[in-house]
Amino acid sequence: MEIFADPEFWVSIGTLIFVGILLWKKVPALVASSLDARAAAIAKELDDARRLREEAQTLLAEYQKKRATAEQEAGAILADAKAEAERFAHESRAAIKAQIERRGRQAEQKIAQAEAQALAELRALATDAAIAAAEKLILARLDDKQSANLVKRSLGEIPSKLN
Repeated sequence: MEIFADPEFWVSIGTLIFVGILLWKKVPALVASSLDARAAAIAKELDDARRLREEAQTLLAEYQKKRATAEQEAGAILADAKAEAERFAHESRAAIKAQIERRGRQAEQKIAQAEAQALAELRALATDAAIAAAEKLILARLDDKQSANLVKRSLGEIPSKLN
């Protein structure tokens, strides 16, 4: 009976009893079903991750297309705005040039009118001065006899001037 005194024997017996209890309580089946459930959960998570990745890639491609479209639209809007600004600047320059020319012509017309008015005033003053000088000369040189002859001659010329 030396076998009962051997500690390895008792450890073997304890191990066999422990393994027997585990088998009787169906622990390996529970562990296997737990591991299968865990593997299924992991597989489901992997499928979900794969699906989410595909959705993310689809969204990324969609947003990249939208961004490219938006960049093209922004470029077109920018080009239109530049063209509009250029057209507006050209029209503004033309309008300003026309306005300057019109005002220049108006100023030239006003100057010409002022010159004509000054010339007319000068002529009127010269005429008034000539009339006054002629009047003084006539009064100084014309006597009654010459005056009567002048009136007679003028009256004789009236019928020829009226026809």
